[in-house]
Amino acid sequence: MGRLSRRAFTGAALSLSVLTTGAAAAPRYPRASVEMRGMWLATVFNRDWPARPGLSASVQRAQLRERLDAAVRRGLNTVFFQVRPTADAMWPSPYEPWSQYLTGTQGKDPGWDPLGTAVQEAHARGLELHAWFNPYRVATHTDRSRLAASHPARRHPEWTVAYGGQLYYNPGLPAVRAFVENAILDAVRRYPVDGVHFDDYFYPYPVAGQTFGDAAAFAAYGGGFTSRAAWRRHNIDLLVRETAARVRQIRPAARFGVSPFGVWRNAATDSRGSATRAGVQTYDDLYADTRTWVRSGWLDYICPQLYWNIGYSLADYAELVRWWAGVAAGTSVGLYLGEALYKAGDPAQPAAWRSPAELSRHLTLAKRYPQVGGHVFFAAKEVAEDPIGAMSRVTADHYRQPGEATTVTPLPRH
Repeated sequence: MGRLSRRAFTGAALSLSVLTTGAAAAPRYPRASVEMRGMWLATVFNRDWPARPGLSASVQRAQLRERLDAAVRRGLNTVFFQVRPTADAMWPSPYEPWSQYLTGTQGKDPGWDPLGTAVQEAHARGLELHAWFNPYRVATHTDRSRLAASHPARRHPEWTVAYGGQLYYNPGLPAVRAFVENAILDAVRRYPVDGVHFDDYFYPYPVAGQTFGDAAAFAAYGGGFTSRAAWRRHNIDLLVRETAARVRQIRPAARFGVSPFGVWRNAATDSRGSATRAGVQTYDDLYADTRTWVRSGWLDYICPQLYWNIGYSLADYAELVRWWAGVAAGTSVGLYLGEALYKAGDPAQPAAWRSPAELSRHLTLAKRYPQVGGHVFFAAKEVAEDPIGAMSRVTADHYRQPGEATTVTPLPRH
C-alpha cells in the first residue's frame, strides 16, 4: 500500500500473536471481464522509484518508464503508483508540498509532473494507472520543523498526533477528513486515472506501550458512541464512503479500492473471522472494518495483503483466500489478492519462500474461487529484478495470454 517497509510489517504483526494472542476517460478494457494483474510501485523511502532523490528529471522519467516496461514484460496490466506517500504530492498539488522523495527537499519543484507522466506512459503501454494514496501519514518522524514551511501540518499542528516515532493526521477531526479528501480528489480531477487506491494505513499499527493521542477529539466528536473504538471505526467508514462517492462523482470510470492488512478478525475473536492467529486485526487495531466495506458494497474492489505462504501456521494463505472469497461472494466488489513477491528468496522468511514456485502455487489455488479476479504483486522493484525467478514462473505458468477473462461477474455498482 514504507514503514518497517510497507509489507515487512506483516511478519511483525503476526509474530505479536505469539507474544499476545473532470470528464472521465473511458476504461481501456472492461475490468469486470479482465483478470487483474497488477503491481504496486512504491515511492516512500524511494522503495521502488526513483532510485534516489535528487536525480535529474530526465533520469527519473527514464527510470519510471523502465518500471512500466517491466510490468508489460511480466504480462501485467495495472500499476498502483504511490503518489501521496507522506502527506505530500507527486503532482503539482495546491494542497500539499512536492514530495521529498523526488528532490531530497520537501516542497522543491522537481521540474516535471510525475503523476501526469505516469498516466500518459502507462496508457501508452496499455496499462491501467491507479493513483495510490496514504491517507493519514504525515511524516516518518515527529519533528514538524523538518516539514516544508507551507506544509498544512505546520499551519495546523492541532491536526497532528505523534505516535510510534511518526507523525499522523488525526482521523477523528472532521477538518482533517475534509482536507485529506480534497487533497486526494485534486489528483482525480486533474488526471484520467483509472483508479484511486488506499493502502493499509488508517489508524496506525499498534505500538506496544503507546496510546494514540485522540482523547480530546473523542471528547469533542465522540458523542453517541459507546466506545472510542466504535467512534474510530466510524471515522474510517466516513473516509471510505465519502471518498468513494466523490471519486464516482468526479470521474465515474475510475474505480476506488483498498489493500488492507489481510486479517479482518481471527475466528477466536469473532466467529465470522478467519481461522488465523494474527497479532493484528484490522477491525480491532487499525479500526478498519474491511468486511463491512465489502458486504455493504462501498468499494469497487478490495485487495487484501495476503503476504503469507500456503500452510503458514498463523495465517495460511489458503485459509485467507477461502475466507475473503466468502466475504466477496454475492457482492458488487471485486476481489484481488495482494502477493508478497518481495519475500521470494529471502532467507529470513519461511522455507516455502525459497521455492520459485510458491507464488505460482498461490495463483493456481486461487483459481478454485470464482470470486477472485486477479492478483497484485509487491512490488515494482522485484517485478523487474525477479528474485529467484519467482515472477518469471508466475508469468510462464499463468500470464502467457494477455488479459484472460475471469469468471467474476460483479453486480451493479452501488
